[in-house]
Amino acid sequence: MTATAALKRSWALDLDNKTLYELLQLRVEVFVVEQACPYPELDGRDLLVETRHFWLEQDGQVVCTLRLLEEHADGNKSFRIGRLCTSRPARGQGHTTRLLRAALAEVGDAPCRINAQTYLVDMYAKHGFKPDGEEFVEDGIPHVPMRRGGGAAYGVGGGAAYEVGEAAPSSAGK
Repeated sequence: MTATAALKRSWALDLDNKTLYELLQLRVEVFVVEQACPYPELDGRDLLVETRHFWLEQDGQVVCTLRLLEEHADGNKSFRIGRLCTSRPARGQGHTTRLLRAALAEVGDAPCRINAQTYLVDMYAKHGFKPDGEEFVEDGIPHVPMRRGGGAAYGVGGGAAYEVGEAAPSSAGK
């Protein structure tokens, strides 16, 4: 039987080297190797003071990760979710939903953006994101800019946010 994945979160500057390596390794496995998309994964934003990392560990392995960036366009605080991926063997277990809910709980009512791979637009829409521009191609992969604004209308699918270390209910799934 597989153990429940533990939800973890860290500010960039508090992240230990081993964990950062494991997060980057998973991202490279999914985005560069699996999707056959060579792109500049190391973009200088992983260690910014306001960057937060969320991940799930299961049986001692990082199985899902996302990066939450804080942005300050025109003096207004907003967020950007990126680098969200799940290892191939861990897919279909609700991990993406769990991480999104945790990150969005931290975002609260602030605007949040994501450049979603086009095939994932419907999944992000379930978390309150709406298309915010025309489809574009980045590194050979179609994307749609999406935004989740403030207020109650942009809930996270009706579910409660999870505290770090709390298990998601079995219905959190897909």
